[in-house]
Amino acid sequence: MPNPLSRRDFLMRSGFVGCSLAASPLLTPVTFASTPWDTRLVVIILRGGMDGLDVVQPYGDPHLGTLRKSLSVGPQNGALDLDGFYALHPALAPLMPMWEAGQLGFVQAVSTPYRDKRSHFDGQDLLEAGTPSLNGVRDGWLNRMLQAVPGVNAQTAYAIGRSDMRLMQGAAEVANWSPDADLNLSPQAVRLMELVTQSDPAMHAALVEASLLSDTGGDMSGRRASSHVEIAEFAAERLSEEARIAAFSLNGWDTHRNQDNTLTPALGRLAETLLTLRGKMRGDTWKKTAVIAMTEFGRTARQNGTRGTDHGTGGLMVVAGGAVRGGRVYGDWPGLGDGDLYQGRDLMPTGDVRAHAAWIMQGLTGLDRSVLETAVFPGLDMGENPGLVL
Repeated sequence: MPNPLSRRDFLMRSGFVGCSLAASPLLTPVTFASTPWDTRLVVIILRGGMDGLDVVQPYGDPHLGTLRKSLSVGPQNGALDLDGFYALHPALAPLMPMWEAGQLGFVQAVSTPYRDKRSHFDGQDLLEAGTPSLNGVRDGWLNRMLQAVPGVNAQTAYAIGRSDMRLMQGAAEVANWSPDADLNLSPQAVRLMELVTQSDPAMHAALVEASLLSDTGGDMSGRRASSHVEIAEFAAERLSEEARIAAFSLNGWDTHRNQDNTLTPALGRLAETLLTLRGKMRGDTWKKTAVIAMTEFGRTARQNGTRGTDHGTGGLMVVAGGAVRGGRVYGDWPGLGDGDLYQGRDLMPTGDVRAHAAWIMQGLTGLDRSVLETAVFPGLDMGENPGLVL
């Protein structure tokens, strides 16, 4: 009989720690929890390291064009001007009405405490743990928030597949649902992939793609196109009822090569996800909702030799929903000059992505700042309130 493998189980058994599967767009768990308050929080993990400098382009910085000579940047290349300094990638054009309505915003130059090694899995684990390090940490920050709220009743009523989101792991019980969290592979197939690809991550990625194509009858593009919409529809349905928190991931943000070809469809999926959430929520649910989309790290300020960008540090946070104060780009811009870049290569982080998430949670739930800085995000200094929530 085939053995069901979760994403993390598969990686551990195959010994693969490279880029491709860390950002695979087929493995998208979604997790729910119900809470006593009436507002809604959606957390989306953008796996693969989204290039915030291409999504919200600081075309007003004179160094951007020098760093990215063959990547299309700025309004003159189709990007949509936001405020005279930043421009939005054209793939997010469907979200401009949301921006103009004040229901979409961005935070530039943010990061977790993760530095220098730039590993997808370590970066994602630290992002979801919400701590300065992973030493002794086994739960995620969103679960710790639930642990800090008295009277939470989570109903585990939707358990299709497995969820490996560290973000929601912990003592507080939550419900799990996923349309495609499992891969069914025979032990012989798993062993063969281990032997053939153990020293060749590129070959491993190719074989993984082949196995996924086999699972979907060769129509991987169709499954990609529908899974994120299906997840957003399910999230909107549950959040319109008793659920108050949803967490899931959108993948495919690793843009080492031919960035224009990779980033555009990923942004299209993000746009469709946000529009589906808004469109499928019933009544005034969207007005009470804040969406946070965050990634493990940004990418290099300078493009590489294959018209892509490599793993970086400072990145972009996306916020949306009727409960957020959008229509602006938040964050302190550090500049892109040689002396401004982190280690001479990355966007310098000027803000902690955890602090912005904490302020949004505080605005939605009323949790004390001390609880957020000690129990939810241990050791965090939230700093000044940026005013992200109405």
